[in-house]
Amino acid sequence: MPATPTPPPASPKRERRKEARPGELLDAALDLFVEKGYAATKVDEVAARAGVSKGTLFLYFPSKEELFKAVVRESIVGRFGEWSQELAQFQGSTADMLRYAYTTWWESIGSTRASGITKLMLSEAGNFPEITQFYQREVIEPGQQLIRRVLLRGVERGEFRTVNMDYAVYAVLAPMIFLMLWKHSIGACVPDALAFDPEAYISSQVDNLLHGLLVRPDSPPPPPPV
Repeated sequence: MPATPTPPPASPKRERRKEARPGELLDAALDLFVEKGYAATKVDEVAARAGVSKGTLFLYFPSKEELFKAVVRESIVGRFGEWSQELAQFQGSTADMLRYAYTTWWESIGSTRASGITKLMLSEAGNFPEITQFYQREVIEPGQQLIRRVLLRGVERGEFRTVNMDYAVYAVLAPMIFLMLWKHSIGACVPDALAFDPEAYISSQVDNLLHGLLVRPDSPPPPPPV
């Protein structure tokens, strides 16, 4: 009588899924926060979309607020270290650096679901002071510091005029905010016939910014930055 074949070893699928659960939860939470907003998103919905129980979600994230913070850190905050290093190593002109910064931001955040977090914050910040303070501390302030570094580099190298840095930072931010609102809100109101190319818009806005920032050949040398 032939020997009974040895059954194959049990699949480690369950173990792999357990390890993947935090990432699946963050992915599901990002979808729902962008689709529904912070207030309307329920942890039960996040767990269901990720295919786990609510109890499993709470093993990793003890509250909706902590889940939201983890989503922001995973999808946005984690980029700042990479960008800071890239700016430190950049070899080209500051005009080229500014173009590169816009393009990199668009590819990694602006064109992705993560940009919907900005629209969420603009809509709901006044109702949730704790997550607003978190977002200011971990997203807005580091982002503005990176932009300030780019502008100061241009001034210190004699490429950019001396400008009011506080407001120049907002001038750089404005096209980014517009693009995020276009992707997640304004764009839905505009007829398809009015074609909009985000990359062309970025190029146009950088040209406009540089027209105001660049030192002209007939301009007097700028004073040292303050």
